[in-house]
Formats: sequence, structure tokens, C-alpha cells
Amino acid sequence: MEGNAPGSRHLDAALSEQVLYYRARASEYDQWFLRTGRYDRGIEHTNQWFREVDVVVHELETFAPYGDVLEFAGGTGLWTVRLAPRAESITVVDASPEMIELNRNRLGNTPVTYIEHDIFSFDTDRKFDFIFFGFWLSHVPSDRFAEFWHLVRRCLKPGGSFFFLDSVKDPQSTAVDHVLPNEDHCETLVRKLNDGREFRIFKLFYRPQELQSKLEAMGWRAKVQQTENCFLFGSGSIDA
Repeated sequence: MEGNAPGSRHLDAALSEQVLYYRARASEYDQWFLRTGRYDRGIEHTNQWFREVDVVVHELETFAPYGDVLEFAGGTGLWTVRLAPRAESITVVDASPEMIELNRNRLGNTPVTYIEHDIFSFDTDRKFDFIFFGFWLSHVPSDRFAEFWHLVRRCLKPGGSFFFLDSVKDPQSTAVDHVLPNEDHCETLVRKLNDGREFRIFKLFYRPQELQSKLEAMGWRAKVQQTENCFLFGSGSIDA
């Protein structure tokens, strides 16, 4: 499986391993975002990282989450806390009960509806004004790309919009003991936990124009951008 996406008959098993990884990683996930532990690349990098976080936060706030908000892969709540103050309601879907518990603790008394569910099999009759997903799209295998965006479309109200945030292929964004693949076509890589356990997960890196073109071909009005070093982000709505 090295260097290539699994064949269709192995896809579900590979995605199950990805869920297990994030369940096991829940208690240490914030170390990645906060640039601590194995993710500490020095003060200069950390300062650059958070300057670029501020760029994305500004864009998200300018885009203004509103109304009924759905967050896919809410994780520990690092972005849920930024969505909640502007939302009339917020629903978080995540496959990891450990992540949901951390999210719940971070949000405190803020009313949030949590749904523990694999996003690849999730569906709902409810419609939302705004959908957000942070650091999720890169974990969607190419064989499930269209299916995921059809889910986003089904979940949006007429006139609704989306915003996403993800990683660019920067060797310093990951742990010091992780190695990013050289091949552009590689869809999977091995990730380690602090205790040394290893998991294979999906990790796809997109270039802004490439991703924007893919979305436009599916009928989305989309704008995809990149910060200087660290992040890919985009927003849009369905083309009428």
C-alpha cells in the first residue's frame, strides 16, 4: 500500500484505521496545533505558524459563519469555539468519542449538538446555513472526494455556504519524526503517536488552483487560497 491509495476492496479497512488513529491521538492532538512536543520546530516557526493562523481566522470571520452551522470532524474544538459565537445553532459530527469529549469540555456551557458518526456514512435530512471542516479534506481519499462534496451539497440550505481549512505540504508542519512522501500522487502516509504506535492514514495535499478547479467542475462557486507556508483554505457556495 506504500505510496498508493488502497484498492476499493481495502478502502473501508483503511478508513477504519484512520478513525482508530484519531481516536488514539485525541489526547495529544492539540500538541500539533499548539506546536509543542514533537511538533516544536522552534520559536521562529511557531511565530510564523500563528501569524498564518491569524490570517485564516480573519478570513473565516470576514466570511461570517451564521445561522445553523454544521462542522465536520470537529475534533477537540479548536475551531468549534470560533464558530459557536456567531451561530444560532451548531452541530458537530466526528467519528471519535474521545475527540467529542474534549470538544465538549472546551466548549463548556455553549450549546452544541454532537453526533458521533463516521462522516463517510453520515447523512441527515436537516439543512444548514454554513458548513465548516478544518483539516479534514486532506483525509478524504480521492475515491471519496466527489461523494463527500455531494454530502456537503445535500446538507446546505439554498444560499448556504462552506469554509474549510487544511494543510499544505510543508515538512515543518508535521512532527519531527514524521517524513512526508516525495511523490505528489501519494495518498497515504504513516503517522506515529507519542508512544511510538504507528498508523497509516490518508493525507492528500492540494494546490489552490487545482482544488478550486475541481470544485468549479462540480458546480461550486469556490475560492481557494494559501497562506505563505502552512495552510490551505477555501470558501464558496453552490452555483445556482
